[in-house]
Amino acid sequence: MTNPTLKTALLTGATGLVGKQVLQNLLNSDVYKEVKILTRKATGIQHKKLTEIFFDFDNPDASLVKADDIFCCLGTTIKKAGSEEAFRKVDFLYPVQVGRAGKLNGSGQYLIVTSMGADSKSMIFYNRVKGEVEKELADLQFNTLHILRPSLLLGDRGETRFGEKIGEVLSRIANPIMVGPLKKYAAIEAVKVANAMVNLARLPHKGLFIHDSAELQQF
Repeated sequence: MTNPTLKTALLTGATGLVGKQVLQNLLNSDVYKEVKILTRKATGIQHKKLTEIFFDFDNPDASLVKADDIFCCLGTTIKKAGSEEAFRKVDFLYPVQVGRAGKLNGSGQYLIVTSMGADSKSMIFYNRVKGEVEKELADLQFNTLHILRPSLLLGDRGETRFGEKIGEVLSRIANPIMVGPLKKYAAIEAVKVANAMVNLARLPHKGLFIHDSAELQQF
């Protein structure tokens, strides 16, 4: 018999570098009785707790966004998206639309991965968009909002990004000397970000919380 006190989770970006690990953590968690993912196509993952919801992010059906906790791992690059406008859709519009729908349907907690340097007033487009999505989600006033701001993410992306690969190599060399105030700039394994995300969701705290890479390294 299912424990009625267990919660439901909803995840976006379940096939990404962080998202795929978050999904596994959620499925293995003893906190959630059901894990829903919003996806454009079947993932091929089979699990008794998993529910795939085929979702058109460009024409969203708000009624499908129902869960106690929402985990957002959506993210792309301007190069992969093809334009600043397309990038903004994935990294700003889609997370906000899911947030609005979830809040409307009673979700109490929202957790999102943004980026170190996120600032709605930044002159850098990437950082500005990340800051704007944080601000918009904060305005929705969830009971709890966790914003995770990792530095360079390390892990197998399943694709080759030459610039990021060079960055990973250099970061692994530099990481041992990134201590004290510099620790938040150290590259971080995607699995650590995923672990932090799911563990933070278990905390009873209410309010807005922002976590930098140094803090995320502790999980």
